[in-house]
Amino acid sequence: MNAVAIGVSPDSTKSHRNFIAKKELGITLLSDPEHQVLQEYGVWQLKKMAGREYYGVVRSTYLIDPRGNVAFIWPKVKVKGHVEQVRVKLAELQNQE
Repeated sequence: MNAVAIGVSPDSTKSHRNFIAKKELGITLLSDPEHQVLQEYGVWQLKKMAGREYYGVVRSTYLIDPRGNVAFIWPKVKVKGHVEQVRVKLAELQNQE
């Protein structure tokens, strides 16, 4: 669809290479162990599970147009069905150009 998919997480580059190989992914995963990019996008947040609080990544998707502008945001993404949501929105935005 003439788009590039990039993921960002605090995991190591070695971890990313292993994950890409295991899942046979065709995307780029960037390592952000200092959480700089994650904080800039507002996805490094306080989370709660089983009564304990910790900081972690809130899985989100940002669709960025060719000019570098954020065109659409999906906060708190659930994996199931998400790829199709992105495809639909991307097609919609491409048809507006």
